[in-house]
Amino acid sequence: MKKAEVVLIPIPAMGHIVAVVEIAKLLVQRDDRLYTTVLVMHPTLDPSTTKYNESLAASTLPDRMRVINLPRVESITSDTKANNWLSTLIEGQKPHVKEYVSKTRTQFELSLDAPRIAGFIFDSFATGLKEVANEFGFPWYAFSAPGAAFLGCELHLQALHDEQGVDLTEFKNSDVELKIPSLANPLPAKLLPSVLFQKDSLANFLEQARALAEARGILVNTFFEFESNAVNSLSNGKTPPIYPVGPIVKHETDCHDVGWDGSKKHRDRDIMEWLDDQPPSSVMFLCFGSHGSFREKQVKEIACALENSGHRFLWSLRKPPPREKWEPPSDYANFQEILPKEFLNRTAKIGKVIGWAPQVDILAHQAIGMFASHCGWNSILESIRFGVPIVAWPLYAEQQFNAFQMVIELGLAVEIKMDYRRDFHGDNEIIVGADGIMKAIKHVMEQGKEIRKKAKEMSRISEKTLMPGGCSYSSLGRLVDDIIDNQP
Repeated sequence: MKKAEVVLIPIPAMGHIVAVVEIAKLLVQRDDRLYTTVLVMHPTLDPSTTKYNESLAASTLPDRMRVINLPRVESITSDTKANNWLSTLIEGQKPHVKEYVSKTRTQFELSLDAPRIAGFIFDSFATGLKEVANEFGFPWYAFSAPGAAFLGCELHLQALHDEQGVDLTEFKNSDVELKIPSLANPLPAKLLPSVLFQKDSLANFLEQARALAEARGILVNTFFEFESNAVNSLSNGKTPPIYPVGPIVKHETDCHDVGWDGSKKHRDRDIMEWLDDQPPSSVMFLCFGSHGSFREKQVKEIACALENSGHRFLWSLRKPPPREKWEPPSDYANFQEILPKEFLNRTAKIGKVIGWAPQVDILAHQAIGMFASHCGWNSILESIRFGVPIVAWPLYAEQQFNAFQMVIELGLAVEIKMDYRRDFHGDNEIIVGADGIMKAIKHVMEQGKEIRKKAKEMSRISEKTLMPGGCSYSSLGRLVDDIIDNQP
């Protein structure tokens, strides 16, 4: 029996690392011949990533799996521009990845029992590392953390630019609607990610899209029944084989008593005990991701909407970083400094305001009836997995696209403001009024019978697809066969 090692490299952002670690676990659990190594690049994009990596080292990973932290790239400082951050990191990590491959090859040659590297799985945003795989003659696959529809959009936009000479930066604030093969409905161009509207970040986006054509296959964190139109559109003979292997959803309780931020689980017990006291499907949960936060004016409008709605709520309220700082939000020492006067007292019987939230555990709780979300892809899959309808409030990256997909394409969400956009580096927020927020949340909580039914049905399907006979289970099996059969 040949032992084969797969090396997986995510970008150093929380959602990407967690998803890639879960894929590594799935691979070793699926086939006894497979070994997996996750190489984590440093520096990371937020402090909680480091704490999560430490929790992995402290926990018992499955047999034949390991997580290794690569040395820090010292050339990256706080002054490194956001657009150049990732490309600088990848360039700086190439020697470290090469060193790992050389050492592993030597171990294989010296020991009959050591596994041989069979190939790489690179995050789709880290395909610049393909040069290392090519140099050593190893096949490589890409992992798309966003869904299949966005992957199709990325490839379509690259074709528009490269084959038809379309200047994608001109789509900024445009009223153009784009026909994209991975979507059934025309997409307003203004919902495209901000990176497309600036020349330097657009160049990086296009380079990543072009690299995908060279992959042996592309893993996508989705499942066929959820994005059947998009998956079918990618099976066109022009794109490498697509392997939908999701939904990859990780329970906080898998962390052996350590939360993503390194805290002990007793910090979360208060939240879960409060939820235990609420009726089923009665609580609105508001949480906007690891980089999601609002400034004071917007916070007050949200507070007003929650109070006036009369519904129970659980609100993860984070403190924005200082202006011009490219940092994740932090927790408030005292919520009174940002919320309307006496808000906490007036809503004490129906609401709870918290800082960092154990999102998956909360969404899995029967008391949750609605999720106001930034529409990050991981958050969407988590809400689907537990049958919780979404109120969409996208902030950045591909979240506006995801919101469009959930609201218009799939009918699994209601929008607060689909074209809302926040800039990491400044305060260009358009203030969304309390009335608009309240209208969306009341629609789901009071008239959302149909959307709730659709979410529950998709939840049932999402569980089934991962089991023997399910589409994602079969897709993972095809991937394993391809890796084993095509070892160098």
